[in-house]
Formats: sequence, C-alpha cells, structure tokens
Amino acid sequence: MKTKIKHGFTIVEVSILFIIFLIVAFLVAPLSLDDKAQSNNTSRWRSVQGDFINIAYSINTQKDNEDFDYIKTFNMVMNGEVKDTTEPYKITYMNGTFPSGTYYFTDFKQTYSNATVAYKFFETPQDGIYGIMMYDVNGQLGPNVWGKDVFGFNIYPDKFEPFGKNISVAEQRQDCAKTGTGLYCSNCYLVGGCQN
Repeated sequence: MKTKIKHGFTIVEVSILFIIFLIVAFLVAPLSLDDKAQSNNTSRWRSVQGDFINIAYSINTQKDNEDFDYIKTFNMVMNGEVKDTTEPYKITYMNGTFPSGTYYFTDFKQTYSNATVAYKFFETPQDGIYGIMMYDVNGQLGPNVWGKDVFGFNIYPDKFEPFGKNISVAEQRQDCAKTGTGLYCSNCYLVGGCQN
C-alpha cells in the first residue's frame, strides 16, 4: 500500500497560520510602542537637566542682597521659558492612585517646547527645600503618570535636584515600579538605575 505524500499547505492551513501571526503582532506591537514612547520621554527628561541648571545659575547670580526674593526671581526666569497657562489635568502615580497634598498641582504653564510645568513654594523650607516643580515632558498628552512622562525637581536656594537624588538607587528602583509612586524615577533614569 502506497502512502500519499502531501506537497504544500491547504488554503485553510495558510489562513490559520496567518491569523496566528496577526494575533501575535497585535499583542507585541503595543508593548514595543509603549517602550518607544517611554524611551522618548526619558530622553526628553534627560535633555532638560541642563536647562534647569542654567535657571538655577541665573537665580543664584541675581542673589546679591539679603532681601533676595527667590519666588519673584524664579517666576521672572520661568516666565521667559513659558508661553501660557494651560488647563489643569489629572496626573496619577505609577500605582494608579492620585496625588494629594505636596504632589498635587493646579497651576500649569506650557513651555515653548510644549512641555507642561507646575511649581509650588513652601511657606517655610522643608529640609532646605524651598519648593518643588513638576515637569511633564509631553504636556497634556498621555499617559500623564509620574515616572512615565511626568518628572520632578526639588527647588533649593541655589539649585534644582531631581526627586530621589538623596536616596539609594535600590529605593529609587523600588519606587519606579508599577507598585510605586514613580516620583523617584526622576533621578533613577538619570543615574541609570532604572530601565526605560
């Protein structure tokens, strides 16, 4: 008895194989798009560091007497960097919860590069920190999540430092995860402690 040898695939087999490839592509594509967007956002965050060092330098060089008004000078410098006030919008932590108190901002300004900036000063300095700043690298575009496209600075009398600069990289990495707030991603991405 002779056995028949099959040569080639039937149209049904080819169709099933094609559908499987499509399903895999649809599952993998969003992950790679998210990775690309995150990489772009962290690159933008890295690139603005020098700008804020220059702002801190400008503020510090104008500090020529004891009556120096840090807030007034900071506003003056920032007004050269922003084009208008933008509508308030919600920003979440990485773990999906909403900030309140210190990390809740309402007065947003849009920069000429379409980023969004918000800042607040404390009535009395806390641990030498005069205030904090939120910087959303892509403005109101999503995801509007701390550590994804939103990062922050502590404002000192003579410098800006990313959130988390004075804590261990292990703690930064722990906070820069799905269960954390994402605040410390601000420094973690800069020192290479976290992956994009």
